[in-house]
Amino acid sequence: MLKVITIIVVILVIAVVVVLVIAATKPETFRVQRTIGIKAPPDKVFALINDLRGWSAWSAYEKKDPNMKRTFGPIAAGKGATYEWDGDKNVGQGRMEIIEAIPPSKIVIDLQFLRPFEARHTAEFSIQPAPGDGTTVTWAMYGKNLFIGKVMGIFINMDKMIGNDFETGLANLKALAEK
Repeated sequence: MLKVITIIVVILVIAVVVVLVIAATKPETFRVQRTIGIKAPPDKVFALINDLRGWSAWSAYEKKDPNMKRTFGPIAAGKGATYEWDGDKNVGQGRMEIIEAIPPSKIVIDLQFLRPFEARHTAEFSIQPAPGDGTTVTWAMYGKNLFIGKVMGIFINMDKMIGNDFETGLANLKALAEK
């Protein structure tokens, strides 16, 4: 019996070492982005993204926990606007602040996650005129790939997981802007 337990422990230790070695080879940074075309002028799309209080109408993350607690800072839109959330395991806890807003083409957000794990990333919306009366919107998130992220990346396709949320949010934004 002791021999069997020893073999199991050795296999588990080897498996953990392999996972840690693979994680150590992952890139130091990451970037996830999705793009959509919207039949609305850039200034209309910009306004929907620039006002954090309006995100509940289009952001996929707002729908993941209907009981999420939300707190907004005194500035409603543009540089300095803040939004904090505290929710269940689907959304965690965090804070975002618009650190750059260049109408009608760019919004940059400092994104801080506090739970389920701490991380700090940048979210960026690029809003460009498209032929006709349209707009091309790119939603990106990028930052350091912390070791926990590297380990999770072995088992979960983070680009697909986050990208799917971006795709849903952008589709919702499109529907709202095209009304």
